[in-house]
Amino acid sequence: MLIYEYKLDGNKTQYVAIDEAIRVVQFIRNKCLRLWMDDHASKNDLQKYCAVLAKEFPFANTLNSQARQASADRAWNAIQRFYDNCKAKKPGKKGYPRFQHDNRSVEYKQTGWKLEPDGRHITFTDGCGIGRLRLVGTRDIETFPVKQIKRVRLIRCADGYYVQFGVQTDRVIEHEMTGAIVGIDVGLKAYYTDSDSNTVENPRHYRKAEARLKRLQRRLSRKKKGSKNRLKARQQVARAHLKVQRQREDFARKEANTLVTSHDLIAYEDLKIANMVRNRHLAKSISDAGWGQFLSWVNYYGALHAIPVIKVAPHFTSQNCSGCGTLVKKSLSVRTHICPTCGLVMDRDHNAARNILNKALSTVGQTGTDAPQSA
Repeated sequence: MLIYEYKLDGNKTQYVAIDEAIRVVQFIRNKCLRLWMDDHASKNDLQKYCAVLAKEFPFANTLNSQARQASADRAWNAIQRFYDNCKAKKPGKKGYPRFQHDNRSVEYKQTGWKLEPDGRHITFTDGCGIGRLRLVGTRDIETFPVKQIKRVRLIRCADGYYVQFGVQTDRVIEHEMTGAIVGIDVGLKAYYTDSDSNTVENPRHYRKAEARLKRLQRRLSRKKKGSKNRLKARQQVARAHLKVQRQREDFARKEANTLVTSHDLIAYEDLKIANMVRNRHLAKSISDAGWGQFLSWVNYYGALHAIPVIKVAPHFTSQNCSGCGTLVKKSLSVRTHICPTCGLVMDRDHNAARNILNKALSTVGQTGTDAPQSA
């Protein structure tokens, strides 16, 4: 499914109506979650409960019926994830569903909205009173048949309101074989280093914006609670964080796409990032790097291009010599690998990337691949 996103251009009354629809979604989701907690309701029970809520609460009836069902689906997804974690015996917390208090979106299915033929306006036809909105963007959503648009999601962000169209279509990409294979070692000094000794500079988006973020946060803390000036200051802080978030995601997506299109096999370490950020000395830098987001995009593009993306165990990738396999212990501060056995001298991350690739080549065709091998 492809996601096409536009910014919405409307008036204050329409934005208030969107906010009210978002609150109704949160209300229905929380009510469905309470029903499950009290009566162990099934997915079908939650769907039926939407009609009961619409009769009992007039404001819930204003929302489109399929949008109410989509709200119940959100509750069930949280429940199902909890069940799956329990069955898999996931260590630690299993993610018991919680009541939502910060919902920011409402999702319609194939009713409750109408797209104009020019693809530049959308009208919401349910009882929420959102009405006709202008779409700001360059995507050509009108080229797809309306039947292919399976989801329409309204989202409230720090810098305005957006609409996302979920289009059911097959995305076919012909991967041009290059004969190149690579192992990558993500890091903090360099964003990642590959087995050919190429490095990508760490952009450090948060670190560069940190001074401004702190200044905006101090300004917010001085405003009187409940005042309009405090609300404006909160919005400034939120927009600044949103900019950093978008910079990080855009960089990760572009680097992942470049990596996949230029290689026929990619290997990386299966890092437990959630455990690594517990280190209070490195947590901010690890979060700023966004390794998890980058590797998710690598897997996504690898699946599109039908090339193997292999994750390997991270044990001793930095300690073992990639030339002879000798264990050469070194602390994190030691940035150069020097093997006393074979005399190999190279950058620590380059050595690790070569070890990662060697591990991956020994597991090709086994359980380590996340994408099928290309023919």
